[in-house]
Amino acid sequence: MITFTSVALAEQEKHYRTNFINSLSGFKSLQLLGSINQEGQANLAIFNSIFHVGANPPYIGLVVRPDGPEHDTLKNILGHEHYTLNNVKEEFYQQAHQTSARYASGESEFKACGFKEEYIGDFSVPFVKESSIQIGLKLKELIPVKTNGTTIVIGEVVLIRINETYILEDGTVDLEAAGSITMAGLDSYHRTEKIGRLAYAKPHVEAKKI
Repeated sequence: MITFTSVALAEQEKHYRTNFINSLSGFKSLQLLGSINQEGQANLAIFNSIFHVGANPPYIGLVVRPDGPEHDTLKNILGHEHYTLNNVKEEFYQQAHQTSARYASGESEFKACGFKEEYIGDFSVPFVKESSIQIGLKLKELIPVKTNGTTIVIGEVVLIRINETYILEDGTVDLEAAGSITMAGLDSYHRTEKIGRLAYAKPHVEAKKI
């Protein structure tokens, strides 16, 4: 075992430290975020900072890093107030990773990375046609993080499209059946394998499988 103090961590080479901290907290939710600018140009970006905020109303959060002017995601969300989240499947994870490249502002990662735009009903922002779980959101709140200049975006879920066979009887989404993959760090992609489900925990009662 090795112990890192904050001083020792700060002394590490930048690339090493970035990879270390990004992978330290474990596997992350992985989504492709679709947005659109005021001129109707679509944008697609991979995010692994997605988190559950609440179920009623249904809110999902994400963290946006303070990037350069060629990164349009936050600007598009602010301007249009709607965006999409689309799960990443193994068959297109390399294309999904490519959306993190620094394409010029206004250049569509949908086209550059080989994804098809899909519009559902009157929702005006494109979904990823290749995805098996598609979520449409409306901007609810922005929380600036002064500590490091990132921004927390809270969105309300207003549309979901998913194959009903991926929804278990109690409402749980079977992510493995849907083909969703996960991620660790900045560039390590992983398949998932369920090891079991446990009943609601109660004090002094042994956890039981369901």
